Amino acid sequence: MFLEKKVIPPISSERNVVGKNTSIVGDVKSEGDFRIDGSVEGTIKTAGRVVIGALGCVNGKIISENADIEGKFSGELLVNNLLTLKATAKITGEVSIGKLLVEPGAEFNATCTMKGSVMELQNGQTKQEKTA
Repeated sequence: MFLEKKVIPPISSERNVVGKNTSIVGDVKSEGDFRIDGSVEGTIKTAGRVVIGALGCVNGKIISENADIEGKFSGELLVNNLLTLKATAKITGEVSIGKLLVEPGAEFNATCTMKGSVMELQNGQTKQEKTA
């Protein structure tokens, strides 16, 4: 007779900003997005997007769903989906991503691993997927 209402948890729309004259040393964890225009030394972990602005600088580790980089990054970058490097980006270190978009002019001096580029077959052999 009465319908039960399903409780749906709200999607996090947090937006965290590290301003251009701000410096953070340590680990930061959030469910929302990050925009970094200052400097961060440490680990950033989020289920959202990390944006490093043109004046932003990160030394350490980033774990996120997506990332857009205009500034500098050095360290370990783990992006589950799309990493976008703008023309002013300077990347060094180790990178593990789902997809990569690089604008002309970006500096990408990193060891890069793309997830999903090798398929596991049923009998234990591996097969390279065809990519463009």
